[in-house]
Formats: sequence, C-alpha cells, structure tokens
Amino acid sequence: MSSEAVDYYRPPSSDALGLIRIRAGAAGLTEIDFVSERDEPPRPGPLTDQAREQLAEYFAGTRRDFDLPLAPQGTDFQRRVWAALSGIPFGETRNYAEIAEQLGCKGGQRAVGAANGRNPIAIVVPCHRVIGSDGRMTGYAGGIGRKQWLLAHEAGEVPMLLG
Repeated sequence: MSSEAVDYYRPPSSDALGLIRIRAGAAGLTEIDFVSERDEPPRPGPLTDQAREQLAEYFAGTRRDFDLPLAPQGTDFQRRVWAALSGIPFGETRNYAEIAEQLGCKGGQRAVGAANGRNPIAIVVPCHRVIGSDGRMTGYAGGIGRKQWLLAHEAGEVPMLLG
C-alpha cells in the first residue's frame, strides 16, 4: 500500500467550484487543490476521509475552522505565510501588506503574494481570504471566480447547499 493517500471531493456547489483533489502523507495533508478531472485513481486513507468530512461540513455551513494535521511542502518563508493565513478568521479578509507586516516583513507584499499563490492546501489554509490593499479581488491560484464564491459563502451570501 502506498504511504500517500489521494481522494477527491466535489462540493455540493460543484458548478461554481468543480472537483477538489485531497492528498495526504504520513505527517498530514499535503494538498487540497482544485482540479479539472480525476487524474489518478483514488487511494483514500484516514486523513483524506477526515478532510472530505470537514470540507463537507464547511460547505454545509456547519464548520468554520478546520482541525486537520497539515504537512505542506514549501520554504520556511512560505510555511510562515501559510501559518499566518491559517490565523485569518472565517468571514474576514486581510491584505498582503497586513500579512507582510505581521511576519515582520514590512514592504514584503509581493513575497507574501508569491507564497500565498503557492499555498498547496486551498480552503483549509484560507489563501482566498487575502485581498489587495485597495479591497479588490487579486489573483487566486484556483481562479478569481472561486475566490469570490468562497468569500461570498463565508459572508453568508451564498445559500448553503447540502449534498
């Protein structure tokens, strides 16, 4: 049996979001990403099952915070940015300058933006909650439409769908 588990989850609002791939290793989740299709056979495991369950609760509106072991692969700086993102409360946003300042990197908005764009664990590490300093929706690896949908969902502007 492979030590890496892979599974897929399709939110009830699948038209807006599409398919999500979940990948986990022995230490925790290594990827939650939007994908266009199942590009490898599912090999679910306890962590991917737990992630699917918590994602379903999030999309049903019954979960605001995730409680999952995470093991994203990245540089020390990227992991510091991702940890800062995890501290942004449900339904709130921060801008890149605020995250840079929080990390003691005044003027490091671009570096924060680059690390944000490389976040391998979408939704659970809420990179969608980071917006431009002027309040505009800025780049999102999953696409601006998904970012807008996720923020509207957290603001209660999207009907909760059970699936």
